[in-house]
Amino acid sequence: MIAANGWVEEIRGRLKRPVAIWGRGFSGRGAEILLAARGVESIVYDATDPLAEGGAFGPGDASRHALVVFSPGFGPDHPWFTMADEAGCECVSEIDLAALFWRGPIVAVTGTNGKTTLTELLTFALGAADRPALAVGNIGVSFSRIAACVTDADTTAVCEVSSFQAETLRVLAPDWTLWTNFAEDHLERHGDLESYYQAKRNLVAQTPRGHTLVGRGVAEFGLTHGLALDGVERVEGVPVDVGHLADGTSFATGPQHQNFALVSAWWRRQDLPSEALHRALGDFRIGRHRLERVATIDGVAYWDDSKATNFHACEAALATIKAPVIWIGGGKSKGGDLEGFVSRISGRIRSAVLLGETGPELVDLLSERGVPARMAMNLEEAVLSCRGRAQQGDAVVLSPAFSSLDQFGGYADRGKKFFGEVRKLNIATCELQK
Repeated sequence: MIAANGWVEEIRGRLKRPVAIWGRGFSGRGAEILLAARGVESIVYDATDPLAEGGAFGPGDASRHALVVFSPGFGPDHPWFTMADEAGCECVSEIDLAALFWRGPIVAVTGTNGKTTLTELLTFALGAADRPALAVGNIGVSFSRIAACVTDADTTAVCEVSSFQAETLRVLAPDWTLWTNFAEDHLERHGDLESYYQAKRNLVAQTPRGHTLVGRGVAEFGLTHGLALDGVERVEGVPVDVGHLADGTSFATGPQHQNFALVSAWWRRQDLPSEALHRALGDFRIGRHRLERVATIDGVAYWDDSKATNFHACEAALATIKAPVIWIGGGKSKGGDLEGFVSRISGRIRSAVLLGETGPELVDLLSERGVPARMAMNLEEAVLSCRGRAQQGDAVVLSPAFSSLDQFGGYADRGKKFFGEVRKLNIATCELQK
């Protein structure tokens, strides 16, 4: 669904000239593929990728274009926006471009944590109900790339939308929006919590009134900060008559229960069969690196929660683990109250091994609170250090609370490397015990 306004027709008119695409990542490549499929010429600009046809975007380049499509990594203060504006270019995000051509329903999913799992679950459940659906967006599958090859009006796009994507939306108008939760994150981009909330609130503004479901924490933050959400429904929990559907699944308790609450609330509003949802919950498998037990070695459990890239996710993981915890944390800062975070977790961990950019400050803050903490140069050193500190019955938990991008290619890369180091440790331990 696209926003019904004259501005959309203005964008369509600008497709008659070559379109500038900023960024050659999966969003930029998706935009390039979609435009080519619709017979529109484009030029990709990326100052960091030598394969980008246009290289760095300059004033001379801006004059060649009427429309720019930008990737989420381009923040509002990026200098290329100034050049584009001065040349009279309109700038739209990659998911706005996809919405321009998408014919089917769109269900948007956002939140600080859990949005990828919710997107995957809803897509899987729709399939179980014989309703064709595809997961797109921030989940790692470019909406534009899918829009290039899916032209029917029967397929639902379940679109994960990050705050980076939501803050500039003008075309995408979801049929429904599901907003899981809200907590401190991405302050390096948005500056403060209110601005971060406003970015996601923009997605609600693009959604028809009465077609947004939000978790309790989302509504409460808005009310207490003068940013109340109009025309939304607050989902407190799972309706009694469908609560049993999650029994025996990963969605029965803990943070994932809120995902189930939102999915079940939306499911009822679509009059979809509860049997299909029940079947989907039983067959669905949560993605990797989300508090996943890797191994138990000499009575010590090793947990991979590399997907925890913010305070809220890490705190949820530590609250779930009942054994004494040796925490592996740290990484690239995303802003936020580091001292407050350490105060909240210091009582939940017995010791810590820290990595990356934020490691030294975490060592100092934890040590001040009486928690033994030390730095490690890499994951291999961190795992070996934990092995030396751990006692039978302990849990070694990689739940970093920060971005992986100072040392790794992403949270999945970080998780895979942790898995590899634990596996090596397991093999070495077995050899010693022979």
